[in-house]
Order: sequence, then C-alpha cells, then structure tokens
Amino acid sequence: MAVTDEAIGKIKEMIVTGALGPGDRLPKESELATELGLSRNSLREAVRALALIRVLDVRQGDGTYVTSLDPQVMVEAMRFVLDFQRGDTAGELWTVRRILEPTATALAGTRIAVAELDALESRLDALELRLDAPALGLSAEELVAADLEFHHRIAAASGNSALCALLDGLAEATTPDLSRQGPGPADAAGRTLHEHRQILSALRAGDTEAARAWATVHLVGVEESLRQVPGSRCGVSGGCGASVGTP
Repeated sequence: MAVTDEAIGKIKEMIVTGALGPGDRLPKESELATELGLSRNSLREAVRALALIRVLDVRQGDGTYVTSLDPQVMVEAMRFVLDFQRGDTAGELWTVRRILEPTATALAGTRIAVAELDALESRLDALELRLDAPALGLSAEELVAADLEFHHRIAAASGNSALCALLDGLAEATTPDLSRQGPGPADAAGRTLHEHRQILSALRAGDTEAARAWATVHLVGVEESLRQVPGSRCGVSGGCGASVGTP
C-alpha cells in the first residue's frame, strides 16, 4: 500500500470509529503525524486528497476540519468523477438511474406534501402555457432545467437525503448539453410534460405503484428518444447518458 493510501486509511478509521466526528478539528499536523506514525509529508498528501472528496475542509490560518459528511456534500466528489464517464460506462449510469428513480418516486408517494404537489402542478401549468404559445416557446436549455428541478423535488420528497443526493448527481452526469440547440421539439416536450403530470397525478392519489410505473415508463421513453440527441453520451451498445424527461 502506498504511504499516502495508508495515511488516508488511518484518518478514515478515526472518522469511522468516532474519534473524529463531523465538524471536529484535526489535531495539529505534527501531533497527528506522530499519533498515527506517519511522516508529515504523507499526512499532508492524505489531507489534500480527503479535502478533494469533501471529507475534510482545510481552512487557511484556522486548521483542518471534518466536514458535515452530509450526503449532499459528499456527492459533490462523485459528480466530478461521473462527468468523465462516456460510452458504455455512461450507459451503465443511466441504468442505475432507471433502477433508483422509480423507487424514489414511489417513496415520495407516501410522504410528499399537498403544498409541494400544488407547487409542482403550477409549474407544469406554466410550462405548458409557454409550450402552447409559439411566440414564447421553450428552449431545450429551459426544458432541461425544469426537468432537473421536477425530478429533484420528487426525490427530495422521498425523505431520503442520501438517495436524493445520489440521484441529483446521476441526473447532472447524464444530462446532455442542450444549451445551444435552441427550441426543443414540441412533441417531445409535450410528451415529457404529460408524463410528469401522470407522475404527479399518481402521487396525489397516493398510488405508489402507479407513480413507480409512470416514472419507469418516462425514463425508458426518454432514453430511447435521446439516443438521437447530439451531445448525449450514448454508447454504441445503446446505453444512453441523458436527462430524465429531457426533450
């Protein structure tokens, strides 16, 4: 094992065992190096590595602290790595999303507040009005942003912050850059909004299995349609990295 890997492992063990908790300040470098039997150089490299993945927070002139270790914080490192995925690997990420997101949608069916359902429905109403008005229209970029917001709010309503953070990371990593493509196809956008509305209707009725089913139908349909979208990270094997609900 490399010296730096050993140092990372020892700091990780301190956090896992509770010797260091969220928000705690690490001992001074010289003291910690002696305590762990490490050189100061290897300890320094380990701290840098753990800071990159948001486990530690290095504050100049103040010291090094354990972060909150909140899933939303931890997933930032995952998002950075996921952005490099292409081809078959990107397709695998899409598969993971198809497995997890219907489950999050079903969970939301037992927990989502009426006020949140009303807010999401109002948002859909506004988007549909714009879609029906050629003078206004909706750009692909705006539709992607609205779609990411919709699915984030559904995942958040599941009540599972770790699942929500993971899905946010997957959503961003599998979303193609459509910002320069101009208006999205009206039929695809209309289908997306219709399927969003069906998901909301199932959630409002408290029908978790219908919500799960509509989320699955939605995801599968979008994956198929986005294989033709320039910029989507679709491998030759058919795996597709694209936003859920992206037109």
